[in-house]
Order: sequence, then structure tokens, then C-alpha cells
Amino acid sequence: MEKSEAKQLLERAREMWEAEEWLRSAELYEQVLAHYPDEGPSAVWWYDAALAYKFLRNWAKAYELGREAAARSPRGEQDPAFWNLGVAATIQRDWATARDAWEGFGIPMPEGEGEINGAFGPACVRLDTGGEREVVWIQRLCPTRGRVMNVPATKGRRFGEIVVHDGEPTGERTYNGQSVAVFDELLLFEASSLPTLHATVNAADASDVDALVASFFAQDFGAEPASSFHMLCACCSKGRVDWDESGVPTHGGSQTVWLAAPETEARQLLDAWAAGGERSWSGLELIG
Repeated sequence: MEKSEAKQLLERAREMWEAEEWLRSAELYEQVLAHYPDEGPSAVWWYDAALAYKFLRNWAKAYELGREAAARSPRGEQDPAFWNLGVAATIQRDWATARDAWEGFGIPMPEGEGEINGAFGPACVRLDTGGEREVVWIQRLCPTRGRVMNVPATKGRRFGEIVVHDGEPTGERTYNGQSVAVFDELLLFEASSLPTLHATVNAADASDVDALVASFFAQDFGAEPASSFHMLCACCSKGRVDWDESGVPTHGGSQTVWLAAPETEARQLLDAWAAGGERSWSGLELIG
């Protein structure tokens, strides 16, 4: 391929990029890279082609081209080529490459080999299932994976599942002065075995409901009172939402509680809770 032809293809690739024709743009970059893999600006071409495949959720190609982009990028300078490779390698379950990519970006990794299960702090993820969107809290296991710590109201989603999220924040939540980013979900990485149920509970005081939630979490299960859900418009959801314990609207009286636990254990915990005062429950149902 003559350089004049390569120049024309690159111009066309950029035009397709601007038009968000991701597949066509990536294919044009690949045509050029097959002949000029190590030209001065080739790291950018590799990166753009890999990113286009990321947008297409073609993780095998994003991984393949992302390795080439990272190999031509500076380490330890938070170069996005390493971030995108870390995401793609994680989804491909190539843990050695993922570890190297995160370290290349500048994020220290826990010692060891294989799957990364560190303590990277809390974050929020906007789940996307069938057009429904719900923001949940996660405990991050690595820079791009997290375990869901809420009982989602969205049908088909579960407490304890592990999701992969994007790296660009699309919102912010603060809780008791701590600010965390909201990221968009890329995919469900590992399903949870815990079913979702709901029941109606009656309690004299909000502290009784808190005690129920605590009893489930003590067994590594989940519980979410209806009063803890907040409906936000799309614009507000993508903005900053402040919260603190004094503003938590958990209340006594009658309300639905979403539960994540095997049904037998859920009944046992509900019965034990109800024996502790002016409390009762009814109507335990499996919903997902």
C-alpha cells in the first residue's frame, strides 16, 4: 500500500469515526495498520480501532487491537490505551494481561496471579436491562468489576452479581460526605445464585426495619426496604445526588421489602426478626 492510499484511508476512517460508523472506521484503520503498524502515529490508530470495537461490544477485537495499542503507549502515565485493554482483558478473563494493563495505567494490583479480587472501594453502577435503568451500589473488586450490594428492583437482576462497568463517570453520589462516581454497566460478568423475593413487613419503628436489613446482611444476604428506593429523572440521575443518614427515609408501619436469600433462610430470618417486638411479616413471594 502506497502512503498516499494510506492517507486517504485514514481520512475516510476519521470521517466514519465522526459519523459514529464504528465498524467501518475500525476496518479502515485495520487496512492501514496491516501495512504500517509502527508508523509514528500508529499508536493512535491502534487505539481508535480498539475503541471502536469497544463501542460495538466486540470484546475479542477490542482485546486484540487493544494489546497492540498498549504496546505502543507509555506506561505509568494513565494512558487510556491501558484502561481499555484492562477492560477488554477482564471480559476475556485474561487475568495476566488485565493485571499488566492496570499496572501499565498506573494502578497497583494486589499480589498474586489469576482473577483480581481486591478491595477497590465503593462505587455506583447504572444497570441497563431491557431499557430499564437503575443505579446500585457496588463493592469494586478491580478497576472495572464490582459486586452489587443492593437488591435491585429491576426484574432479572440480583444482589451479589458481578458487573463490568465503563471507566467514564456518568453521575455522582455522595453519602455522609463521601463522593463516589456512577459508571454505566458494560455487561453482567457473573450471575448471582441468590433469588430475589419480596414480603410485606409491619414494624413499629424505622429502627425495626433497620434491624431486619442488618440481620440479612449479617448472613451475606440482601434486604432493601421500599422506602430506600428513589425515583430520579434521567438528567438528575446523571448529575450529583447527595445523601446522608439523617435523610434516609426508612420508616415504620407497613411496606414491601425486597430480599436476596434462599426462601427457607429468608423465612427463618423473618420469623426471628418478628419475634423481637411489635413486628410481623406476610406474603413472601419469589420474583426473580
